[in-house]
Amino acid sequence: MSEAAEVQKTLKCRGMRFPLDREVLPPRIRTLLRQGTYEAKEADAVKKLVKADDVVMELGAGIGFMSTLVATKTPAKSVHSFEANPQLMPYIAQVHALNGVTNAHVTNAVLADSDGSSAFYIRKNFLASSLDPMEDGEECTRVEVPTRDVNAVIAELQPSVLICDIEGAEVDLLPKMDLTTLRAVVIETHPQWIGKEGIQKIFRCLDAAGLVFFPRWSHGKVAVFRSDW
Repeated sequence: MSEAAEVQKTLKCRGMRFPLDREVLPPRIRTLLRQGTYEAKEADAVKKLVKADDVVMELGAGIGFMSTLVATKTPAKSVHSFEANPQLMPYIAQVHALNGVTNAHVTNAVLADSDGSSAFYIRKNFLASSLDPMEDGEECTRVEVPTRDVNAVIAELQPSVLICDIEGAEVDLLPKMDLTTLRAVVIETHPQWIGKEGIQKIFRCLDAAGLVFFPRWSHGKVAVFRSDW
């Protein structure tokens, strides 16, 4: 394959390259990548936040965008991502290879309060897949995915920064987590699904762990919490 042909089959965003796979990337995501605005709020916050020697834990790897950003655009020691959708794993591997990522690790698993397995619902738009079948008439495929004990993972990794975008599941997971190793959290909240009570639960949980809302780097549904300000 010529270099020109290879370039034509990738999209560039913030200096990173992503395979142009229409089965994975819906039109809206392709447009945002081309414009450089995909996950822009999270990306801006993470680039400001992550310091040298940080161990970053990511819940919801998606297309591998944030793990690639952390690995190539910040001084993080490592990034450890967890993605429930098994069908995204090959694409994430391609993204990491294409961008020369060496310090990112991706695990196909749902983090929960114990090891085991859980139902996961894959939708036509892979990026809208979730633990919830969301009975809205859209067809989805139910698969079983591994679950990992979230606090065993935290004890092993000792993360200092958490990035979280798990389509509303954060409201149930965060209160179960040992957050004591963290100095910062970047989370995309989902008030459209978890409501006011869910948002309150998240803020209270993080505040109790000494992680205080940092408005300067927060924007819309993307909230930043820090212990070091």
